[in-house]
Amino acid sequence: MKIQKMLVSQASPTLAHNPYADMESKFGVKIDFRTLIHTEGLSGVEFRLQRINPLDYTAVIMTSRMAIDHYFRICEEMRIQVPESMHYYCASEAVANYLQKHIQYRKRKVFFAENNHFEDLLPAMNRRPNEKYLMVMSDIHNDHILHMFAEKKIIITPAVMYRTVSSQWPENEPLDYDMIVLFTPAGVTSLMHNFPQLKQGDKVFACFGQNTITALQEAGIQPDIIAPTPECPSITAAINNYLEAQL
Repeated sequence: MKIQKMLVSQASPTLAHNPYADMESKFGVKIDFRTLIHTEGLSGVEFRLQRINPLDYTAVIMTSRMAIDHYFRICEEMRIQVPESMHYYCASEAVANYLQKHIQYRKRKVFFAENNHFEDLLPAMNRRPNEKYLMVMSDIHNDHILHMFAEKKIIITPAVMYRTVSSQWPENEPLDYDMIVLFTPAGVTSLMHNFPQLKQGDKVFACFGQNTITALQEAGIQPDIIAPTPECPSITAAINNYLEAQL
């Protein structure tokens, strides 16, 4: 079956030139970008139930720009003045740069993973054995990062500051896509919540990450396209290969 219409369950790319735009031009497919999930911040009252005082820590691990926003929001709501001495360990350079929205950026207190792998932060962490780390997280998260740090004898306190919830699909709007691209188990949950009678049928499902693949399989649907693989490290490469094979 020729793929004519594709749903990518992410926000639209910020750059005009991107792999999805290339696919639209090359294969004549129409691509819609629609997030299936969104986040809601915990209130200060809800956060206090975790019995965590942000001032007990000398460093914060930020997994995303969203984590940064919620950390400073919670601190403001709790009337906590974040000290100038706080260190920040970020998942990527882009996340680190986003800190400038909230603090005066100084290289001596901001560290980021060069290749978007948290393992890249270990040298900087090992140089500061007395740091006490708080990690800002969603209620839905993958514990493998915490396990990795634990294996390296680095103690991390997870702090849930926001929750991931399913977005409501507009009533009476059909899911008329030939291909659906999913990136997280929460996205799968949202899809099945909005369309509980969804069957695989002729639809093509593309999944990124083993947890997403497993979630879709548990929902009774077998993914047709998966990534990462040795041949296709990105989901766009995997989709591109699939579309080329359909020509």
